[in-house]
Amino acid sequence: MISHYESERPRLSQQFIGSVKMSKDVKVEGERQKHAAGWVGFVAGVCSGMAKNTVGHPFDTIKVRLQVSEGRFTGPINALTQTIAKEGIKGLYKGFTPPLVGWVLMDSVMLGSLHNYRTCLMNTIYKDEQRLPLLGHCLAGLGAGWTVSFVAAPVEQVKARLQIQYDAKSKLYAGPIDCLFKVVKNSGITGLYRGLFPTMVFRSNFVFWWGSYEIFTKWFEDHTNMSKVAINFWSGGLSATVFWTMAYPADVIKQVIMTDSVENPKFKSYSQAVKYIYQNRGGVRAFFKGFAPSICRSFPANAAALAAFEAALRVLDK
Repeated sequence: MISHYESERPRLSQQFIGSVKMSKDVKVEGERQKHAAGWVGFVAGVCSGMAKNTVGHPFDTIKVRLQVSEGRFTGPINALTQTIAKEGIKGLYKGFTPPLVGWVLMDSVMLGSLHNYRTCLMNTIYKDEQRLPLLGHCLAGLGAGWTVSFVAAPVEQVKARLQIQYDAKSKLYAGPIDCLFKVVKNSGITGLYRGLFPTMVFRSNFVFWWGSYEIFTKWFEDHTNMSKVAINFWSGGLSATVFWTMAYPADVIKQVIMTDSVENPKFKSYSQAVKYIYQNRGGVRAFFKGFAPSICRSFPANAAALAAFEAALRVLDK
């Protein structure tokens, strides 16, 4: 989330708006966050994760298959038609469960840490500022990206391994639990974190996401009369597009490393994976395989998540 949050934004509700307002608003946000940090925020997060995953997962499946396939598909449309023809619509939802469960936890960790990093920066480095500056948002985004990576790495590894099971003959895992146990059996608990470093590199690009989110939000606030919800919607979609454009090559490398053989891994290092992709999969273009479905996924998935999250908060906060 990404994913763009892919998936994951601080201004999804009024809870996360205060940290970038006047310093007095930081206190208001802290009070609001404390109030909604219990079951209300959790249930709203569940709704957000379900909406995001339901809308975005088919796009993500096509993206991952294009990223790790070696000439199997000619493009996103070919990957889509082949998947539906051979596996049906359910083929687009392979690996659905891990991110569905994971999004709830990841959203909580990401948004919570983002808020805390912003508050910490506002109360220390920028205590004389009335509004957290752009650099502060970038630093908070970087910290949140690294923090949530420890949750995202195992979840995304299981998801990716399930997504590249094309048919019964190549099926190695019966489901997410079976995949989890087999990875641990072959590589130990550390095997689940084989993709931790690539995940942290990928999520370092949260600098661009939350930095651009602040830029878009401030521009809409200063130049339009749109409602707060509308500003959140457009800023979220546009900043997600910026994020995926900047982060996509790192995502390709991450997916290739995560789906490497458990028994006989091909890549011993991050640089080795980069070199392999460049030399064997088409040069620079190989780092942008699956880019189209990723961008197509970004806006609707995050819009659905925003709508579900806000609706749940309105109902549950009554």
